Amino acid sequence: MTAPFSTRTVRVAIAGEALIDLIMRPDGAYEPCLGGALYNLSRALSRQGVGVVYLNPLSSDRFGRALAQQLHDDGVHLAHEALVQQVTSLAVVSLNASGHPDYAFYREGVADRQVSAEGLNHACALQPDLQIICTGALALDARDADVYVPWLQAQRQAGHCVVVDANMRPSVMPDLAAYRAQVQMALMEAHIIKVSDEDLSWLGYASTDALASARELLDRSNASLLALTLGADGAWLLTRDGQWSGKEAQALSVVDTVGAGDSFLAGLLAALLDSAGPVGLLHGLDANRCTGVLRHALSSASLCVQQRGCVPPSWDETLAWSQAHPAVTAASAP
Repeated sequence: MTAPFSTRTVRVAIAGEALIDLIMRPDGAYEPCLGGALYNLSRALSRQGVGVVYLNPLSSDRFGRALAQQLHDDGVHLAHEALVQQVTSLAVVSLNASGHPDYAFYREGVADRQVSAEGLNHACALQPDLQIICTGALALDARDADVYVPWLQAQRQAGHCVVVDANMRPSVMPDLAAYRAQVQMALMEAHIIKVSDEDLSWLGYASTDALASARELLDRSNASLLALTLGADGAWLLTRDGQWSGKEAQALSVVDTVGAGDSFLAGLLAALLDSAGPVGLLHGLDANRCTGVLRHALSSASLCVQQRGCVPPSWDETLAWSQAHPAVTAASAP
């Protein structure tokens, strides 16, 4: 699967936030770490051996230069090589006793928001081998409604596979109703949806059964595949015809969960691309393929949570973990 960075063709385009996570340490001080859900996804997917282009501009300030250098080191292509004058976004990340992050964002007039639907479409048109486009998280802010949903619509019409990770941050959105509506609009354009149990609650699904809510979302959508993440309880992969669960057999030594969902999605997409036959990415989603894809995604997330901050594993590291730590899997009727 893994090929040298210089020989990879771009198969995935990713748009969304790149920022600095100021992560609280046990002594109360804050440590700056490179982050942002879509930035993390770009790095994680490239480390899995997939050719990736990151579409948003980065700042010429110190943080922006560090963000750009890390993408370069991980083999991610930049649609905007020239850095811009606007400052880098910031997120203050406080961790609770279980290592779960709580975020506060500072994103007015920042570099990664200097985008347009027209610019994103133009950047995608420059990639002749493009198969997948991804967005989610802070990109689904209703204040950027004229950027991302029109881009998703155009890319779906162009025949690309659209992936949307809800990854909701309601505490930092000034208009929760508008934000929820914007996320729902984006999800309706997706071929592949990723949500957590918390996302489903914020989206207004009333059932206390996250799996039932995920099935309802998939049935309402135009998607072929939905990934539901449940933290320490593992994840589900749902199609129109089936659903499969996976969970680590043994408890993990969790340092923090920063970047876990991004690593999960990267593992999922890398495994989908690796297992796709000549009929296409989302065809042949049978039990064997779905359980294999889910296992790879879980392994990627499991390796990430055992390190501080977002440190996504490589394809080979993920495979080795999967082989050494067989997961508990199950299937159930949809």
